[in-house]
Amino acid sequence: MRIALLHYAVPPVVGGVERVLAAQANLLADAGHSVQVLAARGEAWRNDIPVHLLPLADSMHPTILEIKVALDAGLAPPAFALVRDTLITALAAALAGVDVLIAHNVASLNKNLPLTAALHALTQQPAAPALILWHHDLAWTTPRYRAELHDGMPWDLLRTDWPWATQVVISAMRRDELAALLGVPASRIHIVPNGVDVETFFKLDDETLPLVKQLDLLEPRPLLLLPVRLTPRKNIALALHMLAHLRTHLPGARLLVTGPLGAHNPANAAYFAELRALRATLQLDDAVIFLAEVYTGFVPDAVLADLYRFADALFLPSREEGFGIPLLEAALNRLPIFCSDIPVLRELAGNDAHYFAPDADPMQVAELVAGSLLAAPTVRFGLRARAATWQQVYKQHIAPLLDA
Repeated sequence: MRIALLHYAVPPVVGGVERVLAAQANLLADAGHSVQVLAARGEAWRNDIPVHLLPLADSMHPTILEIKVALDAGLAPPAFALVRDTLITALAAALAGVDVLIAHNVASLNKNLPLTAALHALTQQPAAPALILWHHDLAWTTPRYRAELHDGMPWDLLRTDWPWATQVVISAMRRDELAALLGVPASRIHIVPNGVDVETFFKLDDETLPLVKQLDLLEPRPLLLLPVRLTPRKNIALALHMLAHLRTHLPGARLLVTGPLGAHNPANAAYFAELRALRATLQLDDAVIFLAEVYTGFVPDAVLADLYRFADALFLPSREEGFGIPLLEAALNRLPIFCSDIPVLRELAGNDAHYFAPDADPMQVAELVAGSLLAAPTVRFGLRARAATWQQVYKQHIAPLLDA
């Protein structure tokens, strides 16, 4: 699909809408669409996403500012129609062959009403692309804009239904405001929330992102991290039995075991085989991830640090440890810690971890984990936040919107 996105400016111009538009353009291009951006200011940030500059689309263009002074006073100057028609011609040329146009805030704010009027006129023409109006802010419902707005055209374009357009807002609050403003059912308005770019926010290592995608670690479900080598003293079987019970409370729960086989005992290969057989017996093939099955050798420290950021808790059921570095790493990442009650781990974590005996009943351990996670606001909100990554927003909202 050939898609264009329109706004007054794009990065490196700093602004919330500019960041959202860039993230959406990246997602659309990564999904295989042909993407271009129309704006007055900014520059291309990817070779496969061209930026076409339309100077009169700027909210800060001197001519636009002169027109806005008159409009704010309730007057439509003669230059308004001339600039509107010039923009119609420029937009028509830029949009030739485009299937879908996503216009951010152009039909929401009075920053450039000639551009709003041009978009309104152009997109009613038979050859025009399908139009999605993406509303972040609404001038007519925002008190600070009220003195600049007046009855009649062109100000009414910001509170009039464009029935040929798909209306999108970023929150339920905006949906209710827009429905009342336009006099349309709320069901006609799509909610597509903003997202977070996890790769940029976490500054992920180059080796981490492919693993995140392969293992589907962005899915909003509690992920328990078990960063140990595959040796019997790490008591990994207890973790698997516990997870089977935990999934009755948290059906999406998963366990990620990061380490390779122990390096100095040939019996570890047989132990790994036992663990995989146990995983199958407990019907946890989709819930227990042994990184040794998809990653050769030791996980680099940078990648392991990234995996802590995707985890919701540390689970360490070791029968013996010499120290307990994973507890420190989990603490630095603000993760809840569930670990075996052995002297060295209690010495290290004190009263700041959840303990269980290495031979504890897995069902009781699962109840401890479930109760603690469900009671922790940071964990609950963290799971909801994971559903708000841009990848999840695209998968759950933007792709279906384009299909429709």
